[in-house]
Amino acid sequence: MRVAIIENMKDTPLGALGIALEEAGARLEWFRPFLGEALPSDVDAFDALVVLGGEQSARDDHTHPYLPELAALMRRFEGEDKTVLGICLGSQILARAYGAENLLGTAHEFGWKGIGVTQEGKADPLLADLGDEFTIFEWHGDTFTLPPGATSLAANDVTRNQAFRVGRAAYGTQFHFEANAAVVDWWRGEFRETIEKKEPGWLEAYPQHVAKHAAAAETAGLAIARAWVRTIKAPAELYAAAQA
Repeated sequence: MRVAIIENMKDTPLGALGIALEEAGARLEWFRPFLGEALPSDVDAFDALVVLGGEQSARDDHTHPYLPELAALMRRFEGEDKTVLGICLGSQILARAYGAENLLGTAHEFGWKGIGVTQEGKADPLLADLGDEFTIFEWHGDTFTLPPGATSLAANDVTRNQAFRVGRAAYGTQFHFEANAAVVDWWRGEFRETIEKKEPGWLEAYPQHVAKHAAAAETAGLAIARAWVRTIKAPAELYAAAQA
């Protein structure tokens, strides 16, 4: 299993997603276009594509001119019936790729939050095992409209489109399901000033937040990560589909 990982800012840990990919024996290749590296040119070289979060918006083409190309790449992978995942900024780019409107600065969430699963989400392989709702980590200010033809999988009162699917297995999750306890603790140390500005007092109450939410979020995040990995078709399956 070969997976292309697109990093949009430095030091983006895979957390629960990394655990699930390692369990599956996946081979990962990292691409860092924010540093000027080229995006993958050969879709056939990979079985899946992951686009991670970042501090820019999905429409910051003037500072990150690779964004339109990345949106098109996500469509190319989905068009080849390969599994796609966009997390946070990645979900916003996926939404852009399929004609959604990016809504900048309209949905501020930070910390562990509750997410409701839609009726369609309860039947979807990604979220089917999570029941009516789950707790997961959020860190975003932007959101988007649901792309035409996409399936809404999850929502809450702040962000209507927390998760969606296009086609068989192109998924966008606004929430950070990869952010297990270790990742959140690393973020806490790495981005203290940013966090304090975004959510004053959160750092001071961090031990209480951890005690209340971290275990449940870690369980949900790993379940989502493993479910997403299971949607990746093996090379033999892709070949058979192409010949059908």
